[in-house]
Amino acid sequence: MKKYALAAITLAMLSCNTQKSKKETVMQETDNPLLVESTLDYGAPDFTKIKNEHFKPAILKAMEVQNQEIAAIISNKGAATFENTILALEESDRMLDKVTAVFYALTGAHTNEVLKANQEELAPKFSKHNDEIYLNTKLFERVKKVYESLSSLSLDEESKHLVKEYYKKFEKAGASLSDEQKVALKKINAELATLSNDFGKKLLDASKKGGVSVTDEAKLKGLSGEKITALKKDKGFEIKLINTTQQPLLQSLENREVRKELYEKSIHRSDKGAYNTSDLVKKMVQLRAQKAKILGFDNYASWSLQGTMASTPAKVFEMFEGLIPNALKKAAAEVKEIQDQINKEGGNFKLTPYDWNHYAEKVRKSKYDLDEEEVKQYFEINNVLEKGVFYAATKLYGITFKKRTDIPTYHPDVLVYEIFEEDGSKLGLYYADFFARDSKRGGAWMSSFVKQTKLRNQKPVIYNVCNYSKPVAGKPALISFDNVETTFHEFGHALHGFFADQQYESISGTSVARDFVEFPSQFNENWATHPDVLNNYALHYETGEVIPDVLLQKIKKAGTFNQGYSTIETLCSSSLDMIWHTITPDTVIDDVATFEKQALEKMKLKTNEIPPRYRSTYFAHIFSGGYAAGYYSYLWTAMLSYDAFDWFKNNGLLTRENGDKFRREILSRGNTMDYAEMYKIFTGNNPKAEAMLQARGLK
Repeated sequence: MKKYALAAITLAMLSCNTQKSKKETVMQETDNPLLVESTLDYGAPDFTKIKNEHFKPAILKAMEVQNQEIAAIISNKGAATFENTILALEESDRMLDKVTAVFYALTGAHTNEVLKANQEELAPKFSKHNDEIYLNTKLFERVKKVYESLSSLSLDEESKHLVKEYYKKFEKAGASLSDEQKVALKKINAELATLSNDFGKKLLDASKKGGVSVTDEAKLKGLSGEKITALKKDKGFEIKLINTTQQPLLQSLENREVRKELYEKSIHRSDKGAYNTSDLVKKMVQLRAQKAKILGFDNYASWSLQGTMASTPAKVFEMFEGLIPNALKKAAAEVKEIQDQINKEGGNFKLTPYDWNHYAEKVRKSKYDLDEEEVKQYFEINNVLEKGVFYAATKLYGITFKKRTDIPTYHPDVLVYEIFEEDGSKLGLYYADFFARDSKRGGAWMSSFVKQTKLRNQKPVIYNVCNYSKPVAGKPALISFDNVETTFHEFGHALHGFFADQQYESISGTSVARDFVEFPSQFNENWATHPDVLNNYALHYETGEVIPDVLLQKIKKAGTFNQGYSTIETLCSSSLDMIWHTITPDTVIDDVATFEKQALEKMKLKTNEIPPRYRSTYFAHIFSGGYAAGYYSYLWTAMLSYDAFDWFKNNGLLTRENGDKFRREILSRGNTMDYAEMYKIFTGNNPKAEAMLQARGLK
């Protein structure tokens, strides 16, 4: 990667060293472990020292330090330069990054009442702090001057891109607004931050309290003995909710009334009573619409999609329109198959959402002779990770893994691995947190304790979090093939972070547009069924026998099974997201459920059998997870991943040469160039939907 001029390097190093010295002085003045450089490898957080009471003062101190550094940038009497403005701004959040990385990790994966209270109190403070930077007129003037003189500066391409990104970030935030507009915008941002935090808190409590209690073990017929034991609580059994509409146990439970109760508890978990989020949803979408109007856009989605591959709501809806007809046709065929199965068994009822997974599994067994419980015997989580996910990464990229038991973690279930390049040099640390617990929010995700940056001499420390059922003590953790794909998916995000090769943290690794960030992760799922990989990790948990080829072929043949359902439930949620975020400020919303129904009818997605993957009242991605007007990205990046895998198929599949090219052209680039151009450099073509339609059996 090109370097900028020697004089610029000298100034940058001087600037960084000065800032580092100031920060180290602050750190030395406190015994707060969050404000002291960690002595662990890679600067990993030392959870033996970090306590609940450390977070709030550390965050407030880090904000104070950044404010001081922003003030220094603004008060600089010299002309605005890359070094004294852009680089100084990039480095100003060094301490805050470090502290909040740990804070958000715990509030997501292992929270408690103290951290929840901290979140609630700090949410508006974070919003205010961010606004004071990106709505600061004097600071923006300096950024703008550097941006306008960019053509005359001797900078490498990454540094130029950094300048452009900061300028766009200030513009998008509203830095060009009048003072009056900024006041109104700040008020909205603060309120949205509070509402978003309230939504996440209510949803966590709703999911935790909203499960199904069963006293009669006979009603759990269809579940394995181990699963029933795992559900045991006090004098009965408790089925807890995960944060999707459909619940995993609906597949196995034979008692229709229990299935119905579980489904109803799921879809109504947060639309009534103490955990009702409906008012929060209405307030947030209205405030987002008002925010967009202040910023000069017709709706929130139009504002939010700036800088993405899709770029406009029209292009997103165009994608939906291209998928919906074929997906509905495929789903209709699936409905018929499942209803036939119900009739065949003498069921005197019409297929409902809470019947779907149960009878779909029976159709799968009948049509493909594929038993999900039989399949699970070959997918023990440690084998999936070490002999599957890691093995594929070694084959493609030459990296190797070593388990570390000397690195402290935030929970006993968390595993830690050190990752090395092929030549033995260090790449980073990886944490794996697989099992569900009450202190963890639903879903699966990747994030970082430490992000890669050459400027700060940081190598990545990355974690994956999932929500698989934890087995009873002494029993293996056997997971479904869907969960196998999730494990590969989340590690795809991790690879995007580990292979980052940037000078600057703010554009490093996964710091890319939402409709690009899911591309590496969805692409990595493809290796779960590659014969070489599958035969290495799909080992019977008792005998060690490799998964029989006949079973492997069944899995592959069943690959398009239920894809109509899967695509429709995702299209439902994606459409809800976009329709919520294309309303205008004067749109009247009396009832969330009514709005939701009308939105799905408008998109011709309202069916009796297939609900949205997430209903609005528990749609965490868009109301507390940063994906507002962005949930479509899962479908958009699925198109990219299938198309890219098609390129791999045409070029030898699982080879180091292909892996190195993908790493070089996609995984290592971060946000350093136009995403469409980046993709075209890799494949030689623009992405096409054909491969996705074929793979999902939609064409």
